[in-house]
Amino acid sequence: MDETLNWAISIAHVAEDHKAQQVVILDMREITLVADYFVIMTGYNVIQVGALADHIEDSMTARGVAMLTRVGRGQAQWVLLDYGSVVVHIFTEDARHYYDLERLWGDAEVVLPKAKA
Repeated sequence: MDETLNWAISIAHVAEDHKAQQVVILDMREITLVADYFVIMTGYNVIQVGALADHIEDSMTARGVAMLTRVGRGQAQWVLLDYGSVVVHIFTEDARHYYDLERLWGDAEVVLPKAKA
């Protein structure tokens, strides 16, 4: 398994551990040059969206993975964490339905993360 897929799966597990909903990993390698994987998830409200972003950022920093940029802070309904090959999208439920990235990138294969050991 490639390193960036391991990052995406690790992010998905951190998100699930912190009660993110509808966590999905999209394989973007055949679709766009933007990233290899998108990890998309939903938080209950803007506070949880921010907390999920913080937990993911802390986890990736602990793994030695540098984030390129973070877009969205405070009361954001959508936070984007850019790790280059992996881009994380954390939405409130309304924002996720509005932007509907799974439909927009509907040609992408869904990657199901393996259960944690």
